[in-house]
Amino acid sequence: MNVKRIFGTILTILGIIGLIYAGYGFLKHAVQTRELIVVSIIGLIFFVSGISLVKNTKDES
Repeated sequence: MNVKRIFGTILTILGIIGLIYAGYGFLKHAVQTRELIVVSIIGLIFFVSGISLVKNTKDES
């Protein structure tokens, strides 16, 4: 098992969850705007870094 690939998958999933939470909060106006902006930025960073980590890791068995 490749630890980088697993960590990239976890980061990607966390990023998706953060982006969904921020989108839902924007639609429902449930949380303050500043918190939603911070969550969406962190979610985007996690998502992009996770995708790039999975993409750039070579399969070595």
